[in-house]
Amino acid sequence: MIEFRLPSLGADMDEGKLLQWLVKPGDKVKKGEVVCVVDTAKAALDVECWNDGIVHALLVEPGTTIPVGTLLAVLREPGEAPAAVDARLAQLTAEGPKPAATAPVAAPVAAAAVTQPAAAGRRRVSPAARKRAAELGIDIDRVAPGADGTVSLEDVERAARAAPAPAPGAAPAAAPVAPAARAAQMRKVIAAAMARSKREIPHYYLAEDVPLAAATQWLARRNAERSVTERLLLAPLLLKAVASALRRYPEFNGYWRDGAFEPGAGIHIGVAISLRAGGLVTPALHDVDRVDVDAVNRALLDLTRRARAGSLKLAELTDATITVTSLGDQGVASVWGVIFPPQVAIVGFGRVVERPWVVDGAVRPMPIVTATLSADHRASDGHRGALLLAAIRDRLQAPDELVKGNE
Repeated sequence: MIEFRLPSLGADMDEGKLLQWLVKPGDKVKKGEVVCVVDTAKAALDVECWNDGIVHALLVEPGTTIPVGTLLAVLREPGEAPAAVDARLAQLTAEGPKPAATAPVAAPVAAAAVTQPAAAGRRRVSPAARKRAAELGIDIDRVAPGADGTVSLEDVERAARAAPAPAPGAAPAAAPVAPAARAAQMRKVIAAAMARSKREIPHYYLAEDVPLAAATQWLARRNAERSVTERLLLAPLLLKAVASALRRYPEFNGYWRDGAFEPGAGIHIGVAISLRAGGLVTPALHDVDRVDVDAVNRALLDLTRRARAGSLKLAELTDATITVTSLGDQGVASVWGVIFPPQVAIVGFGRVVERPWVVDGAVRPMPIVTATLSADHRASDGHRGALLLAAIRDRLQAPDELVKGNE
């Protein structure tokens, strides 16, 4: 029997609200297939199944708020008898709930495949669209999808505007969740996680000014040959530099759990993305060291779009092994991040500015970005942190070597 429980996003999630089941008893599901939608303080998320199996029973009704670790459903393994599952389920019910797990046990999703097709016979609908349709009392199955075949939040809003007014005496639709209320709740959750981080993690901080002449010139040459929609951003190059440096200094890539450092299964960089209604999320770009810069660029743009549309997957918020934050577009010179537990480091980048710089004995203007590191002293020390920042700096001086995948 396979137990399907509500997983945790980490330090800042202790409960979620089940919005919708996308499967029913008797359905066959594959590993990675989206089976339900759960609302958290940060977003409505598609939740994937971590095993192949057959849905035996759904144990939680939509609309129910449940703590992390709650048994949502049970699945039969291929060839398993229903009677055996019933007996085991009765035993679980008698034993009571298990402690919550901090994260689901799942293989990482490749960064180049951040969007999965819907299972055959099921329409692709973003979590935000499902939630908004429920709030407005609209049958999501009657909403026409967009050009890509996915029903988006905009499609639901369009259907709502076209819908006739309700008849007199009809029950009103559920009141929508105000964006300000969600933002306030998200801020509380983030504050609790950061307070825990500062209380429990012995932070140390380092900074390095990184010359970007080689990187910006390389970008200008590459982008001169591309259309506007295909141009590369600087951010993917910075992410590649971080990922490459982490291969040499892996003690910054992983988690502090049970009094010991646990290395990450891959280099999955959590990217801090601000949301239009307030707050932020840090979904992961997976295996950044193993894909080329164009793939990182596409994945980053897609991740940002879906984060702000409320259509992230739970897996994208569970397995970041380090976080990178950049506030350069906000005009700040540098940013000193707070580590997101159980991670052990966060790298920050400020804005690119021109400064006087000595090159071969002569002073010349140089584009500079300040890279910062906040790290956990239990997992590393300042000497190793300085080497990590130096490695990031050095890799950005040779972009032709840096941009390749499979390093």
